[in-house]
Amino acid sequence: MPRLSILLVLASVSACAAPPDAALAQRMARLALDCVHREYPNKIAHALNSDADARPPRDLTPAFYGCYDWHSSVHGHWLLARLARLYPFEPFAQEARRALARSLTEKNLAAEARYLNGPGRQTFERPYGLAWLLQLAAELREWDDVDARRWSAALQPLEDAAVGRLTAWLPKLMRPVRTGEHSNTAFALGLALDYARAARRTEFEGLLVSRIRAYYLKDTACPLGYEPSGEDFLSPCLAEADAVRRVLAPAEFAAWLRRFLPRIRMAPAQVTDVTDGKLYHLAGLNFSRAWMLEGIAAGLPARHPRRKALETLAARLAGAGVAAIRSEHYEGGHWLGSFAVYHATRRGISPAASSR
Repeated sequence: MPRLSILLVLASVSACAAPPDAALAQRMARLALDCVHREYPNKIAHALNSDADARPPRDLTPAFYGCYDWHSSVHGHWLLARLARLYPFEPFAQEARRALARSLTEKNLAAEARYLNGPGRQTFERPYGLAWLLQLAAELREWDDVDARRWSAALQPLEDAAVGRLTAWLPKLMRPVRTGEHSNTAFALGLALDYARAARRTEFEGLLVSRIRAYYLKDTACPLGYEPSGEDFLSPCLAEADAVRRVLAPAEFAAWLRRFLPRIRMAPAQVTDVTDGKLYHLAGLNFSRAWMLEGIAAGLPARHPRRKALETLAARLAGAGVAAIRSEHYEGGHWLGSFAVYHATRRGISPAASSR
């Protein structure tokens, strides 16, 4: 089954050549625009140190208080930056820029950095939210735009805090976390490594590469048949392979993948209740599986016999993900757009990898 045409509207990673139809981009941008400054309902992971910490989300984290939770707000802002960068002449682009300007002020982001560095918050949004924060930082760094450069400079203290938090934690993490939700280590390492390379933070890159190698290179026979768990939005097996392909040469990766996942078979996950936020995770699983399969395929040698099958399966899963996005249900609308855009714009796959 070829990649569904609805996904092709975001297929370009170049701001110079806009895709022929921006309908899906408009739809996904609207999901983020409708939530990045919507404070309630809100789920905060907040350690109170005194009565003074009993404050509303907009005071605690004044840049990223919307979209139900901190990490969804962060990747909602990433979505807006990504689409405004790729679609600068679409009507939603100016609205996206206004939303980014409202959030990414020097004052707001300094407060975010103080919050992250506050006592009792060493595990705050670690590693998932921190990895998405670094993706936002990478997007702004790569965007050749005067406003993006200003926003990137304002983000620097929070960006540095996130790097520092991960740098302090990873050497102490003796074993990876292999869940299908926010604590998954492989997913965060992949996003953080892409950031480190974009930002040219070679010391941080070296740490991430060494941890991926230490955690995963000896793994074999991942039990893909046990997936998914009932509330997963990530595949532990595919996330690991997608991280490993970032640190191995194509031939070496192909040999590792043959030992780790000799067969990759899966059907689209079905969402049985779109009003249940946890069950709605499975719609995101379809997207993350799709982009991980495409990343795995891109990591293999050119004309490798597994590439076409992996890409065909990815298209099928992504189609199921698009079909499950329901903007009237905030349980998924506050975050699924980011997953759709990450997949469709091939954010985690470099052009060089795609052309191998």
